[in-house]
Amino acid sequence: MAAADSPSATLRRHDLCSRGIRLAGKMRSDVVDLLDTYVERQGLDASASVAAVEGVPAAAVEHWDEQTGTQRLLENLAAYRAFRTLLAQMLEEQQEQVGEADTALGRALAAVLLQVSAFAYHLEELLRLESRGPPSEEAVGSPSPPHLGLFERKMRGLGVLRELAQWAVRSARDLRQLTKPSPGSSSAPSPADSP
Repeated sequence: MAAADSPSATLRRHDLCSRGIRLAGKMRSDVVDLLDTYVERQGLDASASVAAVEGVPAAAVEHWDEQTGTQRLLENLAAYRAFRTLLAQMLEEQQEQVGEADTALGRALAAVLLQVSAFAYHLEELLRLESRGPPSEEAVGSPSPPHLGLFERKMRGLGVLRELAQWAVRSARDLRQLTKPSPGSSSAPSPADSP
């Protein structure tokens, strides 16, 4: 891990984390806007309770503060790879459902899908910098989508988007944590890092 500890690698990691934090913030904003559009166009109640969706990783985690930087990156990468698959399924279902009639929703879904793909690539770059390549995509195989009725697909989509918004928040938090000096490093924490 000597390469990951060099000053240039530290600066590169800090730069990638800073850009990732901005990407996560933009993605969350776009997902919240998409959620509003999705709820309206699908005729759903914004306060509807949605059960956990199979294949959607939960952003909440116990003992978050005990995770290593690599664990954080790996969990984020697994989540965004899953979201990439789920959003592609949602986009395909939406196009089948209404064809080209609702192009605004389709464009918004496609834009968020693109952001999720870019963010996954960004996380892969951070893992490479940590001297650990990202796991192969085959290891994260996703099952084929379940055969659901129209209403169940709409509710699953709502659950996917809500959890994605939560992941964007967690990702920014994880990346902020990675920019902090690690315990035992020679640099002292800045006053801004103190509680």
